Amino acid sequence: MRKIDKSILIDILMIALGCAIYALSLDMISVPNKLADGGLTGISLLLRHFWGINMGLSTLVLNIPLILLGYRFMGKRLLAYTIWGTLSLSFFLWFWHSVPIIKQLDLEHDLFLSAISAGLLSGIGLGLVFRYNGTSGGTDIIARICQIKFGISSGKMLLACDAIVLFASLSYLDIKHMLYTLLASFVLSRVMDTVQQGAYTARGLLIISDKYEQIGKMIDLKLNRGFTYLKALGGYQQNEKRVIYVVVAPREIPSIKALIKQEDPHAFVSIIEVNEAMGEGFTYKKPHRFFIHK
Repeated sequence: MRKIDKSILIDILMIALGCAIYALSLDMISVPNKLADGGLTGISLLLRHFWGINMGLSTLVLNIPLILLGYRFMGKRLLAYTIWGTLSLSFFLWFWHSVPIIKQLDLEHDLFLSAISAGLLSGIGLGLVFRYNGTSGGTDIIARICQIKFGISSGKMLLACDAIVLFASLSYLDIKHMLYTLLASFVLSRVMDTVQQGAYTARGLLIISDKYEQIGKMIDLKLNRGFTYLKALGGYQQNEKRVIYVVVAPREIPSIKALIKQEDPHAFVSIIEVNEAMGEGFTYKKPHRFFIHK
């Protein structure tokens, strides 16, 4: 029970931290440099520009129907985290705007730097929120639902939602600021997916070779990686084959390709991107060998 309580506490704190970073990016970089934003925050920026409505208040009010939508598709804990994220974002949007110690970063002379900075900070903030099973409300709820139901990347879904709202933002922004805002949104989506999925990205290899035993042995000896034999049926000759499936770090790709070529120059190799790898050799220390390989 204590472990569960500790886990929930960590989730709540990290969601609040992510919302704080995201709100800081909006108040300190996006607003003073006239960069728009996508989703519900972009709508709040529209309301702030034309009618001077406080972003914290408008964000809170606009989130109510989306939270009701989230109630239908998300469990109680995810819904509770969403409400907490919405309240946290609204609070920090008000807080950073009212605290004089936080100086707004005016980078009007360098919109490229503004876009990169805004995308980086916002991506880190939203990535933390999603990594710890929350949302900051708004289109984040739609992205979370699409991720749960359809397996669509949350970063890509947010980018699509952002594009729609950014088009509407042309009503008060010139094309230059809009293009830089699109750059910020692209950086946000990439950084967000990286933070959410973790640092343990990897590459998966499917290796088809008649010398699969020799290749498997060398993978174990030279790379210290586990592997799996998969049963396969050749499409042309209808003969049974063994396929090696192995997951390695990106930096190990040249080594394993050289290893395969040495054992069987005619081997068929397919390399696929693995968004996250967990387990021995990736999230834990690899076992030490007591001899040296040449």
